[in-house]
Amino acid sequence: MQLYNLEFTEEEIREAVAADRLLSMEIEFSRACNFRCAYCYLADRTAHADELSREEIKEVILQAKELGARKIIILGGEPSIYPHLIEMLRFLGSLELKIEIFTNGTGVDGELAAVLAEEKARVVVKMNSRDARVQDHLAGKKGAFEIIGQALEHLRRAGYPSQELFLAASTVICRQNLEELPALWQWLRSQNIEPYFEILTPQANALENTWLNVDPAELRALFAQLSILDRERYGRIWEPQPPLVGNKCMRHQVSCVVTAGGEVMPCVGVTIALDNIRKHRLADILRDSEVVRNLKNYRQMIKGPCGTCEKSSECYGCRGAAYQLTGDYLASDPTCWRHRAKAAPTGSVCAQ
Repeated sequence: MQLYNLEFTEEEIREAVAADRLLSMEIEFSRACNFRCAYCYLADRTAHADELSREEIKEVILQAKELGARKIIILGGEPSIYPHLIEMLRFLGSLELKIEIFTNGTGVDGELAAVLAEEKARVVVKMNSRDARVQDHLAGKKGAFEIIGQALEHLRRAGYPSQELFLAASTVICRQNLEELPALWQWLRSQNIEPYFEILTPQANALENTWLNVDPAELRALFAQLSILDRERYGRIWEPQPPLVGNKCMRHQVSCVVTAGGEVMPCVGVTIALDNIRKHRLADILRDSEVVRNLKNYRQMIKGPCGTCEKSSECYGCRGAAYQLTGDYLASDPTCWRHRAKAAPTGSVCAQ
């Protein structure tokens, strides 16, 4: 079984943990973004003068490869408007590293789509709705729906999706799109686009925009509905488990994030700056971090219902949600319906 869309098996993950190595690294080239998504994990989406140079970005990628990383995941800001993106894609390709890029589609024209195809990059387009009004509202930008459509057309002309050219859609589950998600899931499957549906992490903009929130019981019902749909119509069998639909997040075992300012964090949700790559090498930062050690040793360290859950051998909930809502990255995930059920007092109504 493959986990967290990393194309790595459980055995590969175990071996990487035992050897204290990476399998992937997520990196921001810049925090500049032209969208203002209501759920964005970044409170400030403008470029800063102290962002990493191209040379610094390349150096930390080389360090990640030395640690065993086989895949680099490009985050933002919006990568497609980063002025040196094609140079970076070529650099990653020269190192024979797998590439995955998350994009709102703005800069995905014919030229960029062709380069992405040449480097066999996995492309994940941010798409929250097939309703233009809803998509534009969630993106905080008029015309966002049209931009995404144009990007998909350029990618199709470049050969996406195909067996070699993976295309996915990243969708945040929220109140505004909840009812249409089963239909969106089926449409994506019909287009051979892989659906990346996930529970939003309650941080930054999402904490302010509480109108996005979906109750854990509703999340459980959606996950169950999509699981049945996938099994009966597409022959894909998976058990409903938050925070990712049809997938498991084990990123803390084998990955990390490097921000546009050089800070190293466990993930975009656990916003604890471990150190900065301008001060120390990536290997030293990860090796010396108590936070990293605790997350890798999650079976012994996670507290409360998550620690005693029957799924604890293969799941640790969303560490980002735990950290953002409780201040403790080892606390139980408050957004998980299993947590809600275990934490509820006798006689109360909860998601069973």
